[in-house]
Amino acid sequence: MSCLGWFKKRRSSKSKESSGRRGSTTTTVSAVSTSRSDDSGAVRPASKSTGSTSSHRSISSLYEERGHGQLRDFDYDELQAATNGFSRAQKLGEGGFGSVYKGFVRSSPADGKAADRLAVAVKCLNQRGLQGHKQWLAEVQFLGVLEHPNLVKLLGYCAVDGERGPQRLLVYEYMPNKSLEDHLFVRAYPPLSWNRRLQIILGAAEGLAYLHEGQVQVIYRDFKASNILLDKDFRAKLSDFGLAREGPTGANTHVSTAVVGTHGYAAPDYIETGHLTVKSDVWSFGVVLYEILTGRRTLDRHRPQGEQKLLEWVAQFAPDSRNFRMIMDPRLRGEYSVKAARDIAKLAESCLLKNAKERPTMSEVVDVLRRAVQSQPDPPPPPAAAAAASGKGKRVDVAPQPVRRR
Repeated sequence: MSCLGWFKKRRSSKSKESSGRRGSTTTTVSAVSTSRSDDSGAVRPASKSTGSTSSHRSISSLYEERGHGQLRDFDYDELQAATNGFSRAQKLGEGGFGSVYKGFVRSSPADGKAADRLAVAVKCLNQRGLQGHKQWLAEVQFLGVLEHPNLVKLLGYCAVDGERGPQRLLVYEYMPNKSLEDHLFVRAYPPLSWNRRLQIILGAAEGLAYLHEGQVQVIYRDFKASNILLDKDFRAKLSDFGLAREGPTGANTHVSTAVVGTHGYAAPDYIETGHLTVKSDVWSFGVVLYEILTGRRTLDRHRPQGEQKLLEWVAQFAPDSRNFRMIMDPRLRGEYSVKAARDIAKLAESCLLKNAKERPTMSEVVDVLRRAVQSQPDPPPPPAAAAAASGKGKRVDVAPQPVRRR
């Protein structure tokens, strides 16, 4: 039975039309105002709209209650020294917020033990960039409250107003395997195996489900491959919460906001109306599912004219069609489960439905992906490990196992 059976019944009752696609002073965080205009990603105050309940808590109030004490207030000089003066050699990358550097800081001493040298990623706000103080504040408050194995951990921040202007920095746990984007699209990296791709996208889905269904509903608003970071074990962790928003409360069905995000990942209904819901994130997730399958970017101007827009190109190869395999990443070398790949493509199609209400929830997405992962055979142990296990220390000849193509 297909692992996508949960939505087949739902879709069968819909018409084709409805189911269609597509001298310095230090500034403390608690002292800074959280008020903002609707085009900002910063945290909004608790909603007082009709229908909201007294039990609703906003991210900003939760941060004041418990998040502020969990984050370390770093000294600017300490972070400057940790990154060798924000040396170009320490630079990990650059985005809309600013540059990110690798550094080493002393961890906070605990239980009387000596502090350890800890690898970190330091993000510095570009004062001339597209994002600003409110996005920095949103990141501090969201990650000061939210905690999940599939969210990047914010260790602390730095906010200093000096002669060179306001300095806003964020300090995260270091992710040695960079991002999903790097491993999918940069040929300098070895290709991700099929099983690893499934594990990564499952972890990202679990992180997104936590945001949507936690104590405070959070709409991520910028789900894309470059924001899925990978730790030493290739565990996926969502990063960059500068554009995140709290979801609607009470009787409200959406949050009205100016459209922001990344071209190619933003849901068309959000672009057209400015109405933001968790289903906006689900659409973005569908795009990344197809990137996982194809190894192609959502938009690639270097490809032939008919292949530049990923979603238009894959539409020619329906999941159940004979030529479906044409979309699969050639770097997989055919080493994947065709049935699982078809199921993942069907899941992507459900995420990309034109009617946002018909898209699955992220919990439903997680269930489908978890079954897909569980259906995959365990990878064979390395020959040395197999020899040790079977021979108990004696030398054993191990015949090479042929690769099974599914």
